[in-house]
Amino acid sequence: MRDPYEVLGVSKAASEAEIKKAFRALAKTHHPDTHAGDKNAQKKFQEISGAYEIVGDKEKRAKFDAGEIDAAGNPRGFDPRQGGGGFHPGGGPFGGGQGARDFHFTWDNSGETAEGFSAEDIFADLLGGRARRGRQQPARGEDFTVSTTISFDEAARGGTRRVMVPNGEQIDVKIPVGVKDGQQVRVKGRGGAGRNGGPPGDILIQIAVAPHPTLSRDGNDIRMDLPVTLKEAVLGAKVQVPTLTGTVALSVPPNSNTGTTLRLKGKGIAPPNATPGDLYVKLIVTLPEKPDADLAKFAEGWMADYEPRAKQK
Repeated sequence: MRDPYEVLGVSKAASEAEIKKAFRALAKTHHPDTHAGDKNAQKKFQEISGAYEIVGDKEKRAKFDAGEIDAAGNPRGFDPRQGGGGFHPGGGPFGGGQGARDFHFTWDNSGETAEGFSAEDIFADLLGGRARRGRQQPARGEDFTVSTTISFDEAARGGTRRVMVPNGEQIDVKIPVGVKDGQQVRVKGRGGAGRNGGPPGDILIQIAVAPHPTLSRDGNDIRMDLPVTLKEAVLGAKVQVPTLTGTVALSVPPNSNTGTTLRLKGKGIAPPNATPGDLYVKLIVTLPEKPDADLAKFAEGWMADYEPRAKQK
């Protein structure tokens, strides 16, 4: 992965606010929803999200700046494509090509030996093992833990994400609908192999959800701000609102103010076996960016017979 600062286009001295602002701008530009079917846009968005996961987190940013982790969040020097080290019977821990299996130790000058007492037994004792070769107990395999960052939409709607586990294997993980930031997804039986006939371990996927440029989550509800024109706010209108299941028409009541919140029932997150949440749309009355002569002329002749700051007195 590229340097996360380079991906986000910020310097290493950038503040948290600058990093967040850069991420939001890039995420809005490259969001998959605005590039339907464009795999390059999806790849770019994932790269942006991965970079923000590193430098947008105080602890991870400090470790990256100190050279303790790389751009993927792995410890420096860690290569997931390589197998782990450790003791391998027959691999020659004592320098012999055939290993130390069946190496016999003489107890005294009589030549008496401890038959079948091997280097494996020595290592078992050092590691606290009590079972001897031929009567070892089954042991469950190691659990693998990996982290991945998904988009807001992936978390809300579910999907499939390919991840690499420490043994170098790549697997497709099913992302459940409604998964939350910080939640763990377990893939049973795909971890390290069991020992002496024991069951395999699991893979634990630590989920991080990248923030959305315009949407936020509140339980299973979704909240968003929606800009509307002055005319739409005063006279009322039908406006288009994007939802998780497509664009819908929302009725803006006449004389709506900034802060007026409208509800679209059932348009939030819908986890299995749970009541779907709602989409709450807060209206933001927005004037044109460029001066409007007609609007200015109207305002000059308008008798604004109300006090907008009365409640603040």
